[in-house]
Amino acid sequence: MVVWVFAGGGEAEVRGLIPFLQHNFSNCKFERKTPARQKPELKPGKGNSYARTGQSLIEQIIKELPIALRCEPNKCNLILVFDDLDCRTSEIQEKKILDAISTIPECADIPKLVGFAAPEVEAWIIADWSNSIAKHPDLRVRHNRMRYWLSQEKNIPFNEPESFSEYDKDRDCCREKLSEALVDSSVLAEFDSRSTRYSKRLHTPALLQDIQPDEVQQKCPLFRELYNYLNHFCSSS
Repeated sequence: MVVWVFAGGGEAEVRGLIPFLQHNFSNCKFERKTPARQKPELKPGKGNSYARTGQSLIEQIIKELPIALRCEPNKCNLILVFDDLDCRTSEIQEKKILDAISTIPECADIPKLVGFAAPEVEAWIIADWSNSIAKHPDLRVRHNRMRYWLSQEKNIPFNEPESFSEYDKDRDCCREKLSEALVDSSVLAEFDSRSTRYSKRLHTPALLQDIQPDEVQQKCPLFRELYNYLNHFCSSS
C-alpha cells in the first residue's frame, strides 16, 4: 500500500517523519510529496525555508497533489497530511485541510488522513523521555536536570505534553515553543559549556527513531489517533 505524505513543519519533521513511519508501519510504503526535497547546495539556516505549515501547507498541497495525481495515476492508496498543530484547534485545522483537498475531484475516491503533532513533534519525544533523551549519548548525563527544569520552569506536563502552551492569535502559533524550551534545557548555566546543545535539526529526527509508540500513545491522544489509523490501514494491506 502506497501512502503519499504531505508534511508540514520544519527540517526535523522533514528528516524524521518518513523514517519513523516506515519503521513502525513496514507494510506500507511512504512517499514524501511535500515539502520538495532540498537541493544539495542549499544549507539549513541560510534563509531557504522550504517546509510549510498551516495555511501555507494547504496551499502547497493544492498545488502539488494534482501534479502527483497526473504523473502517477492509480498509485496512491492513502493521502496523509501531517503538520505541527502549534496550539491551533485540531478539528478546525482538519476541516480546512479536507475541505481544500475536496476541491480536487481526481482524488475523491482515495482515503485521506490528517494527522497532527501537538504542539510540535518534540511532544512525542518528551512523552517517551526514558527511551529517547534519557538514553542519548549527548544528553543522558544531563537528562534528569533537563527534565526537572522543563517541568518546574516551563510547566511542561510530561504526562500530557500535547497540552503545552496556549494559542497566540496574533502570531497564529503557540505562545511558547516546546522545541525552544527543550533547547534551553540543554544549555543551563550550571552545565559544562562544552556540553552538546540540543539540536532540533539533528537530535529530533534521531530521537524519533528511538521512541516506543505504545508509550507515546498513552500520553498523546492525537498521536494515538494517527498511530491507530495507520496501524489498522497498513496491517490490512
